[in-house]
Amino acid sequence: MGYDDNEMSKCSTGSVPSGNWNILYWLLGSICLPVIMPLALLNLWRRSLIAKARKDLPGKVVLITGASSGLGEALAHVFYKAGCKLLLAARRLEELERVKNDLLSLEIVGVAYPPSVLQLDLAELNAIQQFAEKAISIHCGIDILINNGGISVRANVINTALDVDLKIMTVNYFGSVALTKAILPSMVKRQTGHVCFISSVQGKFALPYRSAYSASKHALQAFADSLRAEVANKSIKVTCVSPGYIKTQLSVNALTSTGQIHGKMDKATAEGMTAEACAKRILTGILRGDKDLIICNAQTRIAYYLRFVCPSIYYWIMENRASKLEKEE
Repeated sequence: MGYDDNEMSKCSTGSVPSGNWNILYWLLGSICLPVIMPLALLNLWRRSLIAKARKDLPGKVVLITGASSGLGEALAHVFYKAGCKLLLAARRLEELERVKNDLLSLEIVGVAYPPSVLQLDLAELNAIQQFAEKAISIHCGIDILINNGGISVRANVINTALDVDLKIMTVNYFGSVALTKAILPSMVKRQTGHVCFISSVQGKFALPYRSAYSASKHALQAFADSLRAEVANKSIKVTCVSPGYIKTQLSVNALTSTGQIHGKMDKATAEGMTAEACAKRILTGILRGDKDLIICNAQTRIAYYLRFVCPSIYYWIMENRASKLEKEE
């Protein structure tokens, strides 16, 4: 019949002629390239912006609240390594001094500015204006304000004393609002600045036994969104960061229904991301100029989308979660 052995082999194995593969590759390329190329170019453009912003970061004045431990301490490390002039604020001066000494002991290549330590209690709203004036005077301005200080709660609604709700809202919301309002005029005057609020994914969707905490973070999210729109024409940026679980002492230091210290590490918190990893992603988000940044695992992100896409399933999950927590009480 005129067939050679090679041709018979091709037919018997069912292999596709090379010409057909070329057509397939061409079709895939025609479909994928118009999608992939713009995304690749956008990624390169964003990387160039980050690189430029990183070069401008050394010497910037950064005020971090809640800098004595956890995420605040980790943020202090990443911004210090980036060459920033740090203002570290928290209630516990001795812990702030420890963080400062840890930073000074690092071998930083290039210029490193000694951090300044300032005592701040976000619950003392009347003292925040004076604190802000002192902070601004140290370096004649603040370039980046990171509102990180806050406390959590582990209690159901019905048993939680109103004083606990008030304290959580005062520290997490009104404290950050008061400090932002006190710092903002100097940023407006200089026509530059960046305000960053460390919220939580619980500011996006609420969990049972976290009512006061979730409410305070919801409020912070709304304040950030309003502020962002109002100061956009004044060259001031606003970023709201919503992390998932971070392995810090937040759950240990959380308040109970009576205002006592919870004193326990939650399983989800213990299995959360490291504060260092979260801090690095926040730095990148600030350099990118992100307006709303969610940092969490896939499971938490699914819950976030369920709340809006299929709320009935979200409600069912939360009701089951609440029943489970009630049995553990």
